[in-house]
Amino acid sequence: MDTPETLQFYSSPYGYPNNAYIQQSSSYYAQQPYPAYHNGGNTGGFWSAFGTGGFPGEPPLLDELGINFEHIKSKSLAVLNPLRTVDKDIMADTDLAGPLLFCLIFGTGKIHFGYIYGVALLGCFSIYMILNLMSESGIDGYRTASVLGYCLLPMVLLSCVGVIVPLSGPIGLIASALAVGWCTYSSSTMFVTVLQMSEQRILVAYPVGMLYVCFALMTIF
Repeated sequence: MDTPETLQFYSSPYGYPNNAYIQQSSSYYAQQPYPAYHNGGNTGGFWSAFGTGGFPGEPPLLDELGINFEHIKSKSLAVLNPLRTVDKDIMADTDLAGPLLFCLIFGTGKIHFGYIYGVALLGCFSIYMILNLMSESGIDGYRTASVLGYCLLPMVLLSCVGVIVPLSGPIGLIASALAVGWCTYSSSTMFVTVLQMSEQRILVAYPVGMLYVCFALMTIF
């Protein structure tokens, strides 16, 4: 069938198109396929935005937000098992989804969230400055915050225990000291592996340990 552009436009004496042109144009457009916006048969834009199909070639929402649960799992396992060999490319992606989640869990049962994020921000900036002064290759702020945030996981576990059992006694102090040592060992291992500073590990572990001591004090009191 000819397209509407090739049809002769017959005008009525009053300047309006006649019925023959309208019928032929409507018949042409009725035969054109309606575009499907995603697989699954749902063609509405509203349902495409909130459905599971999405648009063709569109990346998943979690990938756009930079959240990868596999990476979060691998880094968390590396922190929980600090004695195993750490891959130097473990912090290739500087995601902050895990650290933010751990800080949120760490603040469970506490009122002063501002102190937690304030200490974390000041500590990340201080460690970032120290590491860049000590290393030749340097490190960016996102990677510094990612390492410190993931290595906060033992302190998060201690905070969850502190919601149930008071940590002000001798057992709580011992557990807090172990958590500080655990966090310090894990974070210093990752820093010296990424920056290749094995001979300066003690110098790296000292300021990092002071940061986790602050978190331990917030956990106990």
